[in-house]
Amino acid sequence: MGNSDDLMSRLCEKMPTFSKGQKRLANYIMTSYDKAVFLTAARLGKAVAVSESTVVRFAMQLGYEGYPQFQEALEELVRTKLNSIQRIEIASGQMSQSKVLEYILDADAEKIKLTKDEIDKKAFEQAVETISSARTIYVIGIRSCAPIASFLSFYLNLIFDDVRNINTNNSSELFEQMIRINEEDVIIGISFPRYSVRTLKALEFANNRNAKVIAITDSKHSPMNLYSSCNLLARSDMASIVDSLVAPLSVVNALIVALCMKKKDKVINNLETLEEIWDEYQVYNKDELDVVSENVVEKFRNIGEKDE
Repeated sequence: MGNSDDLMSRLCEKMPTFSKGQKRLANYIMTSYDKAVFLTAARLGKAVAVSESTVVRFAMQLGYEGYPQFQEALEELVRTKLNSIQRIEIASGQMSQSKVLEYILDADAEKIKLTKDEIDKKAFEQAVETISSARTIYVIGIRSCAPIASFLSFYLNLIFDDVRNINTNNSSELFEQMIRINEEDVIIGISFPRYSVRTLKALEFANNRNAKVIAITDSKHSPMNLYSSCNLLARSDMASIVDSLVAPLSVVNALIVALCMKKKDKVINNLETLEEIWDEYQVYNKDELDVVSENVVEKFRNIGEKDE
């Protein structure tokens, strides 16, 4: 099955051979793909006044096995084409103000479930092995993916000696921070629609220097997969002004825990050292709340002693 660009090119290529009903379908998809993506075959047919069977045959004539495969290609198209204004309009049409909390929590839970069912377990194990054996670990995530990259880098720093979170606003700085990357290293690129060109360039740069490349992205059709040898796919929300990255964060959490388990002794030693440093330099000072809590515990302990 092709990607979103294939869908548009197939529509244009096949247009002269379509019947009147099929041409109405093609025109509707090309101009209103943001609406068509949410429609069943029956509802899409109703929208352009053709039968459900015509819609299914239309999908197959485009080269897809059936309507579900056609709809996957349509979802890819929407992921890459929707702008922020369109996302707000779609989100507003899907939920009422009073149901926002319920809608978002349910949607995020569903994305985690789908990610759990679909993620490649072998790719996950490969990612753990690749990161464990790397000399230097580079992590990159741009814009809305930056917090996830920062989160991952923070915990990787507790496990490994050389972790570098790439922070940059231009391509020149990007390559400067990666100038020493080679076959002993690994880069983890995190990108979800709308995909970051800078992240893609970083993965290409690393791949050209024979570094291992791991992509954390949303689809097998993601451009991030062009240069990665290991793909961790997690569902994200494509139709909201706020990118839903709950499922990707869960995958990152699992990756960190798996690496901690694999490097258990080193993690314990690092944490013991950090605890000593925190105590020596008073990194974590006790605030008034902690003092009150300790007093309460002491009072309960004294009460227990009196009862005895």
